[in-house]
Amino acid sequence: MLRIDKNADGELLTVALKGRLDITTAPGLEEDVKGSLSGITKLEFDIAELDYISSAGLRVLLSCQKIMSKQGSMVVKNPTEEVKEIFDITGFSDILTIE
Repeated sequence: MLRIDKNADGELLTVALKGRLDITTAPGLEEDVKGSLSGITKLEFDIAELDYISSAGLRVLLSCQKIMSKQGSMVVKNPTEEVKEIFDITGFSDILTIE
């Protein structure tokens, strides 16, 4: 189960995630976020309450990163220690901007 809370403020879109980002929830997140990126120059993912991320979830973040590199910037904020470790192991710490 994944809860997605989006907040658009001008050219900034903040997406807060709570729960698990895996093979069952990743497609819905990708569709939801990509449908909201028109006119957005800064995308922030707040993952403070994300318990788990699978390779499918990582793919969604990478896909969003590719889009935002053409129209602005993307930041991933507040990862838990468990999710940060996954980013480190997979090399995503070097690809994504993580705060």
